Amino acid sequence: MSRNGQYGPHPSAGTAVFVGHFAMPRGSVFRWHWHAFHQLAWSAQGLLRVRSAQGVWLLPPSLALWIPAGVRHATESEGDAVMRSPYVDPECCPHIRWSEPTVVAVTALLRALIDHLVRTDLAPQVRSRAEGVLLDELRPVPVTSISVPAPRDPRALAVAEALTADPADGRPLADWGRQVGASARTLARLFVAETGLAFGQWRERLRMQAAMPHLAAGLPVEPVAHRVGYASASSFTAAFHRVVGVTPRQYFPVN
Repeated sequence: MSRNGQYGPHPSAGTAVFVGHFAMPRGSVFRWHWHAFHQLAWSAQGLLRVRSAQGVWLLPPSLALWIPAGVRHATESEGDAVMRSPYVDPECCPHIRWSEPTVVAVTALLRALIDHLVRTDLAPQVRSRAEGVLLDELRPVPVTSISVPAPRDPRALAVAEALTADPADGRPLADWGRQVGASARTLARLFVAETGLAFGQWRERLRMQAAMPHLAAGLPVEPVAHRVGYASASSFTAAFHRVVGVTPRQYFPVN
């Protein structure tokens, strides 16, 4: 990382797109940084977590995140991942005007183009055509960031940490209150004031975030639903769609 907080490679002279390749074993982190170039954060294998001031995204190989130039972000792997990330010269794509991180679908064509542009022996005209098609292939999908902010008050934080350890715990706030020494009303107020979410909404987001690695690993929806506190696959699927914006099958398509 340079002194100004930039990380990683950049497109070289005469190219619009340079593809960086990073093996990211479990727990690998690129800490907060920014690029002078746009980045398409994509994992060819495994699950990436990308954070910015605008939210948190968990990205399987079926999705990538367009990160505009200058946007500070941090990237980490959930399990072992292989990040293959195009960096794009902003001057070469004036038609892409996304000012905030934007999730795009990784189609078979987009994947093939990224793999193709890894090559360094392409003739300039061949490379230019492939770069243009890659940029034309970027299609936003209605996926919502899954931020699960932690409360600061020690009593609410104790509840949050217990639920993070066991998302399936379905006890109501009154039960939690007796455990941490606060009334249900006090805890409800603290969650809204310190996370911006009602307790039920907070717990639902936490459960979706906890479900993501299991879904990415290929576990069927029903056992994942039970692991994170839902009685049925249908109730979990409805909650996933409500929070994330698409169904689990759309987010993690079966190859």
